[in-house]
Amino acid sequence: MRRPIVAVTVALLVFLVVACSGRSQRQAGDPSAAATTLPKGSQPVKLDPAQFTTEIDNPYWPMAPGNRWLYRETDQGEVQRVEVVVTDKTETIMGIQARVIHDKVTASDGALVEDTLDWYAQDAKGNIWYLGEDTKEYENGKVSSTEGSWQAGVDSAQPGILLPAEPRAGLGYRQEYLEGQAEDAATVLSLKMRVKVPFGTFDKVLVTEDFTPLQPEIVEHKFYARGVGPLLSINVKGGAGREELLRFDRAR
Repeated sequence: MRRPIVAVTVALLVFLVVACSGRSQRQAGDPSAAATTLPKGSQPVKLDPAQFTTEIDNPYWPMAPGNRWLYRETDQGEVQRVEVVVTDKTETIMGIQARVIHDKVTASDGALVEDTLDWYAQDAKGNIWYLGEDTKEYENGKVSSTEGSWQAGVDSAQPGILLPAEPRAGLGYRQEYLEGQAEDAATVLSLKMRVKVPFGTFDKVLVTEDFTPLQPEIVEHKFYARGVGPLLSINVKGGAGREELLRFDRAR
């Protein structure tokens, strides 16, 4: 993006997945469908830097500099802390000024597990584009891997959509594309879910199904609340991972 509310959520999502798959097939043959305006697979895109801004105000993930989210991530008994902060820094990617978001994962003993800089920008329609990331995994205080790092425009990597401006059930899009390394994609399942996390209870939550052809055995559902951003992510196939929002601090 896991307790009683998740059991209900997953049951509902099973229904939604079946319903949405039918919608997706219908949209695929409709050139006027909104889904066709968003990139999929390896489809190349040509972006106009003048149509982008670092002022990201998409209601499902507002990224004002200084906004901060704190999550608890659990997987097979292991608990980690995930902190996401919108910085005041920018990075130029494919001529586009992108906002730098800092993600930091620490173990229960405080040891650094992962340190990542993500690059996002919003187009004139309100779509949030994902332009790449610089990620480092740590073991015993030292960098052990940079796998997962990519940058749009480098080595034929293509940018993707983090969140669409006008999500609707059945809308599909790629989130990133670097052949054989980064091929994440998503489909909108619903905009009507009710979700409870430690930070609070939210209605009319956006739900997406996230997957990658590189690991088809893994499927994740993510939940976004208007005015807040990501609330919850759960593995519904290929694991039992759960990440839930503990705290959200707005920029002052």
